[in-house]
Amino acid sequence: MLRSKSIYGPYEEKELIHTHGIEIDREPNQGGLVQTALGEWYFISHQGTGGYYEGRTLHLLPVTWVDGWPIIGNDTDGDGIGEMVWGGSKPINGYPTTVLSTNDDFERWVLEPQWEWNHQPKDGKWSLTERPSYLRLYACRPIEKDNFFTVSNIISQRAFRTVHNTATAKIDVSGMVDEQEAGLCHFAQTYCTIGVQQRKGTRVLKYNNSGTIELGPQLRVSTIWLRSVWNIDGINRFEYSVDGMHFTSFGGVYQLGWGNYRGDRIGLYCYNSESEQGYIDADWFCYEAAEEVRCGNESE
Repeated sequence: MLRSKSIYGPYEEKELIHTHGIEIDREPNQGGLVQTALGEWYFISHQGTGGYYEGRTLHLLPVTWVDGWPIIGNDTDGDGIGEMVWGGSKPINGYPTTVLSTNDDFERWVLEPQWEWNHQPKDGKWSLTERPSYLRLYACRPIEKDNFFTVSNIISQRAFRTVHNTATAKIDVSGMVDEQEAGLCHFAQTYCTIGVQQRKGTRVLKYNNSGTIELGPQLRVSTIWLRSVWNIDGINRFEYSVDGMHFTSFGGVYQLGWGNYRGDRIGLYCYNSESEQGYIDADWFCYEAAEEVRCGNESE
């Protein structure tokens, strides 16, 4: 930090928190000082490096003022410079504990707050009302053919770095047409998908790891369950089911990654390389982190 009694200087400089030059320290980066109603000071920021697939993790670090300098973290060795703090008590009490929003049964007429579009959403190309209790995603042409990152109808949420993660989607593919593809995806700097591709009236399972493609069996059902499973190492494996109860692994392993100042995203995609035709209906999306539970009514 630099400080001065005048905007024109001169400025004094001081190190406020040790980083030790190692990534494991996850040093704080851009942020700001905040003060609670009780007078306590904190520094809210995110980590400076983004090498992990969850992105740049948020920090809330205690601040102690010493000689007019805000020392961040705890000065454990008395050198006047703080160290990272890895836990503590909530600074503000009186509010109930809340859980992260991940699941969506699409029963409401608005999207849940965890969802984000990969591009500016196209009104008229998605709907929660045309088929109540479903998210309808229409197929759009990508801005660039064979470039997944230019697909407009990708709706996703943040992937978490916990000991176990399972994300499952139940999708009705009866509205698909030729040259359309739709399914479940991960993406950051690279991407990986498991989905359904239709050509010449035939639907097949398709796995695509950043351009490395594997085609699977022909699908003769109108409903499919697609699942992604990964642990804290970020090594993802896809599975599929045609009855919602028995899942089969398909495709290779994919290492979740970091890119473009954010972590991995998981979600649903839908596009058609040749026309603005076709759609899918997502019945529900269930993402459970750090525990295994049944997603939705898997017997339906």
